[in-house]
Amino acid sequence: EELRGQLPERSPKTNAIRYGYWGQLTSALITPAKTHPDVIIAAIAARDGKKAAVYAKKYKIPVVHSNYQALLDDPAIDAVYIALLNAYHLEWATKALEAGKHVFLEKPSVANTEEAATLFRSPPLSKPDSLVLLEAMHFPFHPACKSSYRENIVQAHSTQHAPRELVPLYANMCKFNLAGGCLMGLGIHNVASLRQVFGAEPVECLDAFCNSVPPGNDQEIERAFYGTWRFVNDAVGSIEADMMADGGYSWPLTNVDGDLPSDQEQLITKNVTMWAWSFTFFYHRIDVENKHTVRTKSDGKTVKQWNEIAYGKDYAGDRGVDSWTSYRLQLEEFVAKIRRKPGSGVWVEAEGSISQMKMIDTTYTRLVYQ
Repeated sequence: EELRGQLPERSPKTNAIRYGYWGQLTSALITPAKTHPDVIIAAIAARDGKKAAVYAKKYKIPVVHSNYQALLDDPAIDAVYIALLNAYHLEWATKALEAGKHVFLEKPSVANTEEAATLFRSPPLSKPDSLVLLEAMHFPFHPACKSSYRENIVQAHSTQHAPRELVPLYANMCKFNLAGGCLMGLGIHNVASLRQVFGAEPVECLDAFCNSVPPGNDQEIERAFYGTWRFVNDAVGSIEADMMADGGYSWPLTNVDGDLPSDQEQLITKNVTMWAWSFTFFYHRIDVENKHTVRTKSDGKTVKQWNEIAYGKDYAGDRGVDSWTSYRLQLEEFVAKIRRKPGSGVWVEAEGSISQMKMIDTTYTRLVYQ
């Protein structure tokens, strides 16, 4: 909302869902909550009480808890947003569910596949009218990311770079014991984009390479990552992610190629490029290029060829308004799940979050440092 025109703030309903907040990412919950009448940020908890108090004052959060457990013990809290370090997600998401709180959990959901299975298949989630647990992978909720180009895909490539200045080497995401690294940070979006484009899980990881952080730092952490996977029907997906790029920064880009024969005489090859797929609410463009070939039935000889290209965008979709961010749309679905109301149908399923970590884990077993 801050980037594409601020919507008027709305006063929360008296029975609004009361959220407890752990973390400092304002875009995922604090900003979209301002325009959602069914959401109120009621409390914050942090290990550093002084920082928490400053943060609470800035964003008008009425209650500050001195530790995470105190927030879970607060009977006035209905749900928690967890944006702690990756290594702590399992512990505190589990405790939140055991305390009867719905959980809005930052990506990646946990540190590995085993933890994902433990969390997403936990007993509190198997009960009738169970609690809601969502891995906050926001970009699929944006209408521009609808899976309308999945048919007959033979190749997809996803790339994303972040300036070096955004991730200092002393940052916690550069520490192995805290489940850091490019693939567990920036690259998590690229992995999810391939799974969304193909609508399936990879059959195998073909190769995986990375660049280490500079000497003198945690050498088990990758700065940049490059990987290739085989999907069903021998389709190939690849990603390139760099969380400390030196220059030449690219828009997040997902490129899809596919063959769609409409009959025995005409072949249509479709190339779809989604520009800025993880920042669709700020700006995006969808390029669809169709390459037509008319050929004879008997010998396949080319008779005629031509290209058609179209450019598209979709900020509003069927729900919300065009200034809603993917975070705001995600929050809309999370609230609908808690309220047991119909949603848009877009959701990050529990088994999908487990599969996401499995893809990452199997990739790390093939990783070659360069």
